Amino acid sequence: MASDGDLTVALDVTIDDELKHEGIARELVNRIQNMRKDADLEVTDHIDLQIKKDTNNLVAKAVEANVDYIKTETLAKNLELVDRLESGTDIEFDDVATTLALQKH
Repeated sequence: MASDGDLTVALDVTIDDELKHEGIARELVNRIQNMRKDADLEVTDHIDLQIKKDTNNLVAKAVEANVDYIKTETLAKNLELVDRLESGTDIEFDDVATTLALQKH
């Protein structure tokens, strides 16, 4: 909260579940886009994407709440949440640790 004369401004900086899930989804999109680039995929190439569920279910909840956004932004034809991945790229940020795997569709 801040005041200047007759003007007072207060911000609620509470991060609710919806906002947290959106932030996770945005970071997943960023990481997936980097993986697409590293795999030398064309901008228009569609992908199949697998995301490993995490132990605290943050990833699963974030993906389920934002599946259309993730698929649209990454051009994923198929997006699958899985319990195990034999290979992929491990990622970590904030309270999230998961594995991503993608291949050209």
